Amino acid sequence: MPLPRIHSSIGRQSTPWLILLGVGGVSTAVALATPGMGLPSSNSTAIIDSPKEVIDQVWQIVYRDYLDSTGKYNSENWQLLRKDLLTKSYSAPSEAHEAIRGMLASLDDPYTRFLDPKEFKEMQIDTSGELTGVGIQLSLDKDTKELLVVSPINGTPASEAGVQPKDVIVTIDGQSTKGMSTQDAVRLIRGQEGTKVTLGLRRKGKVLQVPLIRARIEIHAVDSQLNTTKDGIKVGYIRLKQFNANASKDMHVAIKKLEGDGAEGYVLDLRGNPGGLLEASIDIARQWLDEGIIVSTKTRDGIKDVRRANGNALTARPVVVLVNEGSASASEILSGALQDNQRGLLVGQKTFGKGLVQSVRGLSDGSGLTVTIAKYLTPSGTDIHKNGIKPDVKAMISNDEIKNITLEQLGTEKDSQYVVAETTLIKAMRKAVDGITYDPKGANLSSAL
Repeated sequence: MPLPRIHSSIGRQSTPWLILLGVGGVSTAVALATPGMGLPSSNSTAIIDSPKEVIDQVWQIVYRDYLDSTGKYNSENWQLLRKDLLTKSYSAPSEAHEAIRGMLASLDDPYTRFLDPKEFKEMQIDTSGELTGVGIQLSLDKDTKELLVVSPINGTPASEAGVQPKDVIVTIDGQSTKGMSTQDAVRLIRGQEGTKVTLGLRRKGKVLQVPLIRARIEIHAVDSQLNTTKDGIKVGYIRLKQFNANASKDMHVAIKKLEGDGAEGYVLDLRGNPGGLLEASIDIARQWLDEGIIVSTKTRDGIKDVRRANGNALTARPVVVLVNEGSASASEILSGALQDNQRGLLVGQKTFGKGLVQSVRGLSDGSGLTVTIAKYLTPSGTDIHKNGIKPDVKAMISNDEIKNITLEQLGTEKDSQYVVAETTLIKAMRKAVDGITYDPKGANLSSAL
């Protein structure tokens, strides 16, 4: 289904510990910290103001903070690797950068990667909320190493051309993507507004050549509308497309407006939402949930940071959450919080399954590093990484509908998954009318449904 996908990223390292959550490419779960924060290095005089300084910074960050999710990290081997790299000579920063990439490749973690100064700057562009490209979010399949489309961004050339989640990008302007990283692919796909790029997409065994014209892409976090059923029930439909810096504010405005318009219940649509700011996901969860755990994070030392609701929910009305395979990371935090606290039911398809947290560190030469530092758990303690979250009510969508549905038809009777969500919501509301009390602060949603 051509649902929007954001291209989340980060700002300058002057903002400490800004945490984002997302999938693949530059849209990962990240945190910002100042450059050079690491362990004291031996022979520091010999490496300061040289390409070796950046190598040592990267080594230290991994040694101190890396959470091994692949089983490929060994502390003793990592120390031997440092000794080997720092005894070599590097005549230019590019040589040191290649050494860093080789060092990180030994971890076999697609989310722990080096960004040269140009790539790091591109991440800053991403966070502005305005891009020039075709509007797709990429991920690297850990097993096949193939480039996957997680989802296209709403209203972009990719979504209008029918690019779909799970499409495999096999060529970019005729160039094979075999062995290509997400950042390499992003560099090839981006370009000047008005120029053309052709993607070779493998879908169900067939390769399609899809020409796209690059455009300036503005990303808006929330769309909302009030739907009225045939029985006169008013349903507030809110589509959250990304968790950016404005998402919490936009969600607040949407809920308050729909409350004022007389919404009796809500369908919260997270389909195709790849994530974004962690704080945005927590703030938005608090707008729906009055009490209970929202999410906890766990480092390699077992330290948990538990985030909770704070009693400031904006509505006590029933809510149903729409999810699909493009709902990832921050979307999974929000949907998991509402599901585990029995505040709302999930309708749709199993979510993407991105449960790792990365931090992005600025380095001394203007480059950067994303490194896996933690995993997040749902309120029930579930680790959803690679597994995703299963919906309470399964609702599939046909290939014909994916092909023919328009963006304007999302959240309407032309949208079969929305129809299932609306029906589920109405059942909950009618049970409440029949005398079963619905209390969003309590754990009785299952009985209400």
